Amino acid sequence: MNRRNFTAFALSAGLALSAGGAQAQELSWDLANEYGESSIMGVGDKAFIEAVNAGSGGAITIMPHYDGSIGYKSVDQFDAVGIGALDMADTVMGSIAGIEPIFLLSSLPFIASSYDDARLLWEVARPHYEQVFEENNQVLLWATPWPPSGIWANAPITSLEDLKPLKVRAWDPSGVQTMSNTGATAVQVSWADTVPQLASGAINAVLTSADGGVSVKFWEFLDHFTAVNYSMALNMTHMNKDLYDSLTDEQRQIVQDAARKAEEAAWAELEVRVAKNFEDMRANGVTITEDVSPELIADLRKAGESVYTDWLAKVGPEGQALLDEYNQKRAQ
Repeated sequence: MNRRNFTAFALSAGLALSAGGAQAQELSWDLANEYGESSIMGVGDKAFIEAVNAGSGGAITIMPHYDGSIGYKSVDQFDAVGIGALDMADTVMGSIAGIEPIFLLSSLPFIASSYDDARLLWEVARPHYEQVFEENNQVLLWATPWPPSGIWANAPITSLEDLKPLKVRAWDPSGVQTMSNTGATAVQVSWADTVPQLASGAINAVLTSADGGVSVKFWEFLDHFTAVNYSMALNMTHMNKDLYDSLTDEQRQIVQDAARKAEEAAWAELEVRVAKNFEDMRANGVTITEDVSPELIADLRKAGESVYTDWLAKVGPEGQALLDEYNQKRAQ
């Protein structure tokens, strides 16, 4: 049974209300997020929740479930929203690249390492993302950027030799492949499992942003961060389409207006978050290496070349057209 056909069995009776009934009844939705309330994702979620509540006069309330507390990891959230087991979710895209390879785009190695580049890549690719969500019985609401990712470890990373002894957690196949190509031992680990694996010694390094590490106090295990600006991955917040379609026009407009506010809040937060993260990290004994050698960056880029090749083989001409459009607009 495919995802769409299963939807009818998974949706609650409330989703079958007529437009008039949906308007009259107070609505309560759950929003799943594997990441913490203090993360940039949490900032966007909060802005959305407040805007929906205000726009609906309190008739629509949304309960956020941070840190995977509702029981779903990011890798599970896409299907869960599609079948109606979840109303909506805030999901890191790299974790579901095995379902839809286009979701790997934002975390391709070094494709975007600045605010402007990450925003442009999102705007170019958004129609393609929206199509995939619609095909899977979902509505894409907004995207939240991660700050540039680096390598958390117990020593600075100055060359590929420093990576070889490490067991590195990555959030998606792209990171696993790139880190493996450097000689490190790399594994894909969900965010919810990262701290337990650090505590057990199963991993001793993490490829993620400063923001991610600050949100769960990585300094309890790792005291160095090398800011290689590997990528600026995206989280996307998506909603079950049957639930969305059950709303009145006015309610759908409230949701869309709130999504725009959430997106703007999240992207605005990005511009100030990195400096605040670094301040918190230094205050907790983390040494930050910002002056990364061009030789190391060149080696990391080379390690990531096969990721592009493999990704293009999966997505086909659409992927190359996306990259061409992005690079063309980036050069303007």
